[in-house]
Amino acid sequence: MRNTARYASLAAAGLLALSSLTACANDAAGSTVDTGSGGGKGETVKIMVGGLDKVIYLPAMLTQRLGYFQAEGVNVQLLSEPAGVQAETALVSGQVQGAVGFYDHTLDLQTKGKSVESVVQFSHAPGEVEVVSNKAAGDLTSPKDFKGRKLGVTGLGSSTDFLTKYLAVKNGVNVSEFSPVAVGAGPTFIAALQKGAIDGGMTTDPTVATVLDKKAGKILLDMRTPEGSQKALGGPYPSSSLYMQTDWVNGHKDTVQKLVNAFVKTLKWMSTHSADEIAAKMPADYSQGNKTLYAQAIKSTLPMFTDDGVMPQGGPETVEKVLKSFNPNIKNAKVDLSKTYTTEFVNAAK
Repeated sequence: MRNTARYASLAAAGLLALSSLTACANDAAGSTVDTGSGGGKGETVKIMVGGLDKVIYLPAMLTQRLGYFQAEGVNVQLLSEPAGVQAETALVSGQVQGAVGFYDHTLDLQTKGKSVESVVQFSHAPGEVEVVSNKAAGDLTSPKDFKGRKLGVTGLGSSTDFLTKYLAVKNGVNVSEFSPVAVGAGPTFIAALQKGAIDGGMTTDPTVATVLDKKAGKILLDMRTPEGSQKALGGPYPSSSLYMQTDWVNGHKDTVQKLVNAFVKTLKWMSTHSADEIAAKMPADYSQGNKTLYAQAIKSTLPMFTDDGVMPQGGPETVEKVLKSFNPNIKNAKVDLSKTYTTEFVNAAK
């Protein structure tokens, strides 16, 4: 990638400059956040997350908080960037060994000559919500009305960018007929919505919960459940996952198995505990002073998660269909879906 060197330099600087066990993973801040190691004695693995405090990526921090990495004997260092596309960049540049982000990046990277695969699938729905500002809500009532609009995404080339473009094309709006605007998530997204810098946008909890609480906008389309994914995208949409470079996976299978074991235990734990119990395990600053609202954000998003880490049947095909609808690189390429994920480790974890 042309920007690899620049992002590699930024990521390296972030790794050197930031190292606090209690650092707040504010995905709107735009800086790399380092949570420190998990205290394990085994191999150290750095994992970049596309926003540690986003509920869609909650299993990453929760696994560390539950002590499952340490129990498996693997030393995990969690880092945070504001968008999944930046986590992807850190991975392919070799700054980290794993990325927690959307599975769809594995298809996009394959067309660019990069062999990357999901090793454990956290979800079977995107967990994304398209919200619209109160000012625009009167005549922005569906993706058919995206034409001429400024629509917020976490970053250009991110999964929110991908999904926004798909929804537009599916509803008869060309990708050149609206303007995607990179506004991150959290406070920066909300400020853009309130100030009119965007008419609407795609985001996740806890940003969604805060938008509604502040009465800054309304929900246009909800993809936090498998049913919502089916309605909007035509099938299950595997999103949040741990993906890694295939060569690294093949050379470190024991370590990858330990990581997957830990994540599968977390997913099972989540499926048997309430949103309040999950919220109580997370860093206090993730609630941004409103524990009730944060627990509600988790409750609204919980349906997106799998309880076993297994790739949902038909999920890769849905993702390919979505990407092919607007991405010329993928539309004109033959993607080998079997190389974009593996069930080897989740099957062994069970």
